[in-house]
Amino acid sequence: MSKVVLITGGSSGIGKSIGEFLTEKGCVVYGTSRNPSNYTNSKFKLVALDVNDTVTIAAAVKAVIAAEGKLDVLVNNAGVGINGAIEEIPQDQIQHNFNTNFFGPINVIKAVLPQMRAQQSGLVINITSIAGYMGLPYRGIYSASKGALELVTEALRMETKDFGVKFTNIAPGDFATNIAAGRYHAPVLKDSPYTKYPNVLKDIDDHVDNSSSPIAVAKKVHQVINTKNPKIHYKVGAPMQKFSIILKFLLPDTMYEKLLLNHYKL
Repeated sequence: MSKVVLITGGSSGIGKSIGEFLTEKGCVVYGTSRNPSNYTNSKFKLVALDVNDTVTIAAAVKAVIAAEGKLDVLVNNAGVGINGAIEEIPQDQIQHNFNTNFFGPINVIKAVLPQMRAQQSGLVINITSIAGYMGLPYRGIYSASKGALELVTEALRMETKDFGVKFTNIAPGDFATNIAAGRYHAPVLKDSPYTKYPNVLKDIDDHVDNSSSPIAVAKKVHQVINTKNPKIHYKVGAPMQKFSIILKFLLPDTMYEKLLLNHYKL
């Protein structure tokens, strides 16, 4: 039987790429969007869901299960970017980032777990980020929210192992998506002491614009879905981005920090 897959944030970017690829491979795919009516040309079904609204989460999960009778895979993909000096990012923007990137995925997981426990099977794939493995300058809040989701996944694997439910992380590097357009940018202030922020911001956006297609993430999701015992962590990205995680664990902290300072010209 075809696997039933629910993908949060399925209307654009990485989520859209995952949905289209899995549909081509024969999965029954439901993506989510806050406004599905805006995406009439979607190649897979879209249901209304806002990860910041538990009522819409419950309704979307209930609708998928009612239509298909099961839910095999959840891909927690919805997320938002955020840049800026932590001192200058408004508190409400910090909270919004964690609500979307961390608390939202947890609430979706809570909504699907009863069904997965009942069917004694299920897979949750949390789309995190290579940035979640390190505290990056002017991306610290984003790094923290994605890193928190990585750690929660580790805990959930152990808590749910007796129910037939499996958890894993897929951490992408930079890919050519519209994340930069939807990312919160702390304003560049004339009197800001963080004079190097504008250059770092440009460097971050250039990396996204010049990156490869997110189809690599979609292929990794498909591979994981068809893996009997998924690993805890997967990384998808340019070789140097993945290698940066290895260096993080091999090098002394201060030496690794110097590498980041040199990379960002700080």
